[in-house]
Amino acid sequence: MARRKTGKTLWTEIDQYMGSLLAPTDEHLEAALKANREAGLPAIEVSPLQGKFLHVLVEMTQARRVLEIGLLGGYSTIWMARALPRGGRIVSLEFSPRHAEVASANLKRAGLLKRVDVRVGPALDSLPVLAAERGGKFDLIFIDADKGNNPRYLEWALKLSRRGTVIVVDNMTRQGRLTEADSADPDIQGPRRCLEMMAAHPRLSAFAMQTVGVKGLDGFAMAVVVR
Repeated sequence: MARRKTGKTLWTEIDQYMGSLLAPTDEHLEAALKANREAGLPAIEVSPLQGKFLHVLVEMTQARRVLEIGLLGGYSTIWMARALPRGGRIVSLEFSPRHAEVASANLKRAGLLKRVDVRVGPALDSLPVLAAERGGKFDLIFIDADKGNNPRYLEWALKLSRRGTVIVVDNMTRQGRLTEADSADPDIQGPRRCLEMMAAHPRLSAFAMQTVGVKGLDGFAMAVVVR
């Protein structure tokens, strides 16, 4: 009898199987990942299934205005941009000019650059500018940047939301370190404070879920603005 697989080996195999069925890769997604590695970007993109999750969220909400805080190399952006309805647009904020350059090339290769407004600089500088532009509220907001600033990003997400806006915050479990209440690491305290805010805020109905898969132990929080 074959020995039953457990732990990370099992998680990875199941994730890859489901991804092969539900989130198959293609030349543009593969080219984006290759370009990211060749440019030396950190290998912290969402997994294929997580990308498809974002894609389906855009389809479910029929989001016409999407805000992405944390562009990296544009892999998650490709997944979301493909799901936009006609006339839909993503505003994506990225701190690193080099990352933004690589992402723009990836999006152009995929034929999606015209659907994405890439803004370079600290997100906490770009967000007030977005609010002042009065371009309208966002339908979906994806927060996937430096984790220590998650609470501040959530505050801005609420300012840029309307009733029905969906807010997704990635990488919440911190590989199992989320419960380390005494940690001095901002990447632990930021997600903890963000979750506390989501739980207590009167405008939000929120939940969080831990996941396992090709990225190991991971997880996300999601909320809908109810008022």
